[in-house]
Amino acid sequence: MTSPAERHAYLRGADHPRVLAHRGLVTPDMRDDGIVENSFAAIAAAHSAGAEYVESDCHLTADGEVVLFHDSDLARVVGDPRRIAQVPLAELESLMADRGGLATLAQALDAFPDVRFNIDVKADAAADPAGRLVAPHADRVLLTSFDDARRRRALRSARAAGGEPATSGGRGVVLGAVLASLLPFEGLVARALRGVDALQVPERQGVVAVTSRRLLDAAHRQGVEVHVWTVNEPADMRRLVDLGVDGIVTDRADLALETLR
Repeated sequence: MTSPAERHAYLRGADHPRVLAHRGLVTPDMRDDGIVENSFAAIAAAHSAGAEYVESDCHLTADGEVVLFHDSDLARVVGDPRRIAQVPLAELESLMADRGGLATLAQALDAFPDVRFNIDVKADAAADPAGRLVAPHADRVLLTSFDDARRRRALRSARAAGGEPATSGGRGVVLGAVLASLLPFEGLVARALRGVDALQVPERQGVVAVTSRRLLDAAHRQGVEVHVWTVNEPADMRRLVDLGVDGIVTDRADLALETLR
């Protein structure tokens, strides 16, 4: 595996296995108080619990602000059917005021300088502005998207602004890596994983096992880490770490830190 000195700064000098707080941290008590995922309060809770990594998602508002939000609309989180792209920042801030507070990408990066952010770009329109925003913080940001074209667009924007964030592969890269790992040709694995620092994958996709010893070995030979999502049971966390995964993406970063430290 690539030596620590050769890895991206995002992966250096932090605890291993990595605990990535999925959309921040919302404990049962916080949920009872109305706090929601990806809110400013959820990021603060993850940081307070000791999480070095926070996984979040971003969309673009009607007035061009990059905000941390998973869904493309407000229906699930605030009961409003409108899409994020249809709502201006000030109105989103009002809607989120009693739910933990809206966090823009810029605010999160500035307010939590010790946190390493894993940013999943959820909308094409957010790719370029998100890339520009993370560029000054590139040593502690990983950019990703299920859509590899969108991910590459965000990376190009970051590079144009003078930053080189880490990145994990989207669906196409993951599929290519899984298939290549089944074949006895190292060059295919190297090609599939070229330019990525991590694979972030589910343990299973339906009945198909995605996370396997074969995939882990193939990725590690290329210096690529494997992070598995979304793992909330301590027994599963321990089992996957014993298998060799490098990171656990979890809704319960507090439990993961207690379990794995």
